[in-house]
Amino acid sequence: MALPFFYTERTGQPGTTVTLEESTSKHISQVLRMKIGEKIHITDGKGNKLTAAIHNYQKKDCIVAIEKSIFIEPWFPSISIAVSLLKNTSRFEWFLEKATETGINNIIPMICERTERTHFRHDRLKNIMVSAMLQSQQAWLPQLSEPVFFSSWVGQQQQALKCIAHCMEDRKQSVREISPLPAEALICIGPEGDFTPAEIDLALINQYIPVSLGETRLRAETAAIAAAILLRIR
Repeated sequence: MALPFFYTERTGQPGTTVTLEESTSKHISQVLRMKIGEKIHITDGKGNKLTAAIHNYQKKDCIVAIEKSIFIEPWFPSISIAVSLLKNTSRFEWFLEKATETGINNIIPMICERTERTHFRHDRLKNIMVSAMLQSQQAWLPQLSEPVFFSSWVGQQQQALKCIAHCMEDRKQSVREISPLPAEALICIGPEGDFTPAEIDLALINQYIPVSLGETRLRAETAAIAAAILLRIR
């Protein structure tokens, strides 16, 4: 049976002890009712996966002894998805969950001309991603940036492959046809209502490739996860 898997920002080397965060400690002691000596896996979301044994309980804290540490290489190539914040927050959260499970490296929330909602709770969204990382048994947590304004951000990116997916009738390349992928790839997904013509023109001026995600018109969050899958799973 697989060991219980937890996230912590407090990691250490084999032979040392680590005090886990209060919420994790409570889950281990009060929900799972684990005993001293039982083992768990923990990760810092930066590639380190550790095997630890419960060493002691102190008030609200669980102290574990690190027994083994391995480093898991990050997903390659590095894929970044820039996606507009959505009017329906739950749909954006759904995308973050699935993108994390898929193994996306970086997620950049955007504010575009047609973005209808700009509310952003980084801590809540990070917690959703942490849960998805643990559920999918990964040791890398995608980097989630603060929201950026598309108009000022789009010209600053230096990835070898930069794509923009939009719905306007235009000559576009299928994402499936892009092969091989370079070491770093970026794809932009617009809001409900799509990018404006001016935003698309700005991207093209900055050497973004217009791409298609398929024959049907997709919701923004569906388009974002379709892009994640098409770029990651090959």
